[in-house]
Amino acid sequence: MAEKSFHVEVVAADDRLYSGEATFVIAQTTSGELGVMANHEPLLGQLVPGGFVVVVEEGGNRRSLAVQGGFLSVTGESVTILAESAQWSDGIDAAAERAAMEAAEPGTDEYNRAHSRLAAVEHAAK
Repeated sequence: MAEKSFHVEVVAADDRLYSGEATFVIAQTTSGELGVMANHEPLLGQLVPGGFVVVVEEGGNRRSLAVQGGFLSVTGESVTILAESAQWSDGIDAAAERAAMEAAEPGTDEYNRAHSRLAAVEHAAK
């Protein structure tokens, strides 16, 4: 039996990154990691700085983004991610981000950005 899909929009302050159908979304919010499937109860969540979002597309392709804050809006029919900034994991150099994270002070913007990018790379491979 095919999984039900729903519409997903991912928008950063400067770019529309994704618009399509998905069967599952994972997001890191200030309340914890959240998984969303079709017909999920409506909710509004705040994304953590230095977090990630995973989108499992209708065909099974798994994509992940490094996300720097923003909001997640869930209705029964759609998920909208409004990020302050976001970047797809396939454009991230994991070795460079590890080095940046080691050089940065925990909790700083630089540290959070590098942590976010590494998490996105790791979650794309799962």
